[in-house]
Amino acid sequence: MRHLNAFYVFHITAQSVTYTEAAQTLHITHGAVSKQIKVLENYLGQALFYKQGRTMCLTYEGERLKEHTDVAFDSLERGIKQLIPKNNNHLNVSCEPTLTMRWLMPRLSEFYNISGIDVRLSTAGGPIDFKGEHNTLAIRRDDFDIPIHYQKHVLTKEWVGPVMSPQYWRRMKESLYSIILLHSESRREAWQAWSLENDMSLYNNAGQSFEHFYFCLQAAIDGMGAAMGSYPLVVDDLKSGRLVAPFGFIPSGHDYVLLSESEHLTSIELKFLQWLESHFAKIQP
Repeated sequence: MRHLNAFYVFHITAQSVTYTEAAQTLHITHGAVSKQIKVLENYLGQALFYKQGRTMCLTYEGERLKEHTDVAFDSLERGIKQLIPKNNNHLNVSCEPTLTMRWLMPRLSEFYNISGIDVRLSTAGGPIDFKGEHNTLAIRRDDFDIPIHYQKHVLTKEWVGPVMSPQYWRRMKESLYSIILLHSESRREAWQAWSLENDMSLYNNAGQSFEHFYFCLQAAIDGMGAAMGSYPLVVDDLKSGRLVAPFGFIPSGHDYVLLSESEHLTSIELKFLQWLESHFAKIQP
């Protein structure tokens, strides 16, 4: 293809504010950027940029060309990623923070011991953009719109129920409407949904809010009140006796899932999925 380098320089410059910024990204000089843009403008017979103050703005024709270069270079980048041999010794996985701390991390050494695969974790919740991140897998609670082209593997259904320290329950079991409800900003309707499902009006109780679900559960362990626990996240605390669940658990209507963008999992990704499935199968309430 003629002037492929010029098209790539345009692609980067169209995402930049100035030629200088594009030059820094491309590791070439300002003059080299300007020259490649001029080559492309002469080839197409169209002006692609105009100057507005210190900013370089796209013309109408430049905007149309950007739509095509975005598609072309994005497709090329994805194709190259598929061709590069993957390191067989590690996986990059994004996982919800509370699930990471309370369930996955304590078990990861077992996976490494049986597979030799190093799982490199990053923590985040909600939607994931695989194109903009180095992760190839993501573990999520499916409480958001998942792109239709993502591959979704259900790990377990989520079950929820009130959890609190044994000492707190002993003090409060005769006075349910004095229980302090511990809320998480990420699950603000959890108590109300559970109360309505169980025909109880506990959601009117006094409460305290925490920014992260992890802090909410820790506050329950510390005897500050009752949290709406998600079973996989509290199973270890229930077994150890740090928490009790006097009302049991009910389905929340959500699942914990493993997401990937690739249509087919690699062999090491498949090993990780199978390991996750085997462990989640053991912790049904």
